[in-house]
Amino acid sequence: MRTNRRLRWAAIPIAATLTIVLAGCTTAQLNGFLPGFVDGETAVTNHTERISGLWTTSWIVLLIVGLITWGLTIWAVVVYRRRKGQTGLPVQMRYNMPIEIFYTIVPLILVLGFFAFTARDQAAIEARFDQPDVQIEVMAKQWAWDFNYVNEDVYSAGIQAQPKPDAPAGTIEESELPKLVLPVGAKVEFKLESRDVIHSFWVIDFLYKKDVIPGKTNYMSLIPERIGTYAGKCAELCGEYHSLMLFNVEVVSQADYDAYIESLRAAGNTGQLSQEYDRNSNLPGTGAPTTEEGH
Repeated sequence: MRTNRRLRWAAIPIAATLTIVLAGCTTAQLNGFLPGFVDGETAVTNHTERISGLWTTSWIVLLIVGLITWGLTIWAVVVYRRRKGQTGLPVQMRYNMPIEIFYTIVPLILVLGFFAFTARDQAAIEARFDQPDVQIEVMAKQWAWDFNYVNEDVYSAGIQAQPKPDAPAGTIEESELPKLVLPVGAKVEFKLESRDVIHSFWVIDFLYKKDVIPGKTNYMSLIPERIGTYAGKCAELCGEYHSLMLFNVEVVSQADYDAYIESLRAAGNTGQLSQEYDRNSNLPGTGAPTTEEGH
């Protein structure tokens, strides 16, 4: 009885300490220091908290497993160390069935658990909207991005990052980066295409990226939920100027989005950029090269 009482009295200060520590954590700390979280603000997209939850929970579980493993290792090293005056080998044990069952079952449960939660979250993140509000065709190219606003029948063509005049080396001109504008709260579907080699579409604060592969169309669906400007880049090494394949995503109100679309129309960017600018001429289905007779 005394032991149980002592355990209860020991648990109270431990629980109180954990409560105080967690209550003092910032939003970023509670989400594993991942980008995209600001105190008092909503998540950047409808998937952000799901992704950070999977990441943070996984690390907590693995940290607990690590602490138990390290603790048992250190305990065995200290308790069963060779003492002064001892000689020979200690008693050798061939097996211990309960321990062997334990270290077989527990890792199996962990692996199955990680798989189940990952599969659940991946299925939710990869699900496409039945009726998206905004459809954008993203065309990756060495070393920039083109954006077709499909519903509005306008486009924006981009160039790679340019150096900023009269600035330290490595400084880029932010105003010339390709810009992707999204209305807040809208169901957005990205259709990802490549004009040349493999790229990867990555908006850092979205906590998600997807490969852009020649000859294959990938899709990415989300709802931007916080107004702001977010950095994007190519996350797949794609050639000499890969590091300059940058863009910005601006999440704006519906009124500002409509105004941006009208500015593209006023600039003459009507219609859609087609596949004719692709550099891939040997993709499946395009046929084999032919030569005229006599040549």
